Amino acid sequence: MEAFNLIYVLLAYLLGSLPTAVWVGKRFYGLDVREHGSKNAGATNTFRVLGKKPGIFVLAIDVIKGFLAVSIMTWNTQYLGEDEQSYFQIAAAIAAVVGHMFPVFAQFKGGKGVATSLGVILGLYPAAAGVCVVVFLAVFIASQYVSLGAIVAAFIFPLMVNFIFESSFWLKAFSWVLAALVIYKHKLNISRLLAGNENKMNLFRKSS
Repeated sequence: MEAFNLIYVLLAYLLGSLPTAVWVGKRFYGLDVREHGSKNAGATNTFRVLGKKPGIFVLAIDVIKGFLAVSIMTWNTQYLGEDEQSYFQIAAAIAAVVGHMFPVFAQFKGGKGVATSLGVILGLYPAAAGVCVVVFLAVFIASQYVSLGAIVAAFIFPLMVNFIFESSFWLKAFSWVLAALVIYKHKLNISRLLAGNENKMNLFRKSS
């Protein structure tokens, strides 16, 4: 049965690889979001380049990708012990996030993994996902920096899992790996934040 679980990990990567922002931009707007704005194939750049409605759609689908990847693995491994099931759940979670960041269906040029990370956290640990959303929104609304909100939320996640909530060894280890992946993908944003020239986003401005 472990061989089948490894196949599900591959399927989680393929699910994460669905390049929502790229497909929406090309199909409905005739442009590749990776050639505009921040040149990132994620929800934030979709908001900037295409507007709120496509941005919300891309955000929702990218979250669902991560949630489904974990949920399918959870269903498939329900016969296993808690530790072994946790191992495969986290393998699927990492595969989905890496798939979003480096999608096989879009020349391995994907997003920064924030929305898909939220999806996998929602599937693994809903309480932690809720706290991450609150932290992200608080930082984003106060600063108008999406990247800063994502970075702070990514940093908070392993602190919660390791020091506040009761968690398995695998989830604790995974929380640091996920945070490192997301923060690494924001390395250019961190440089711009330190230089004071990061792009802001007004959540309440009118848009198409």
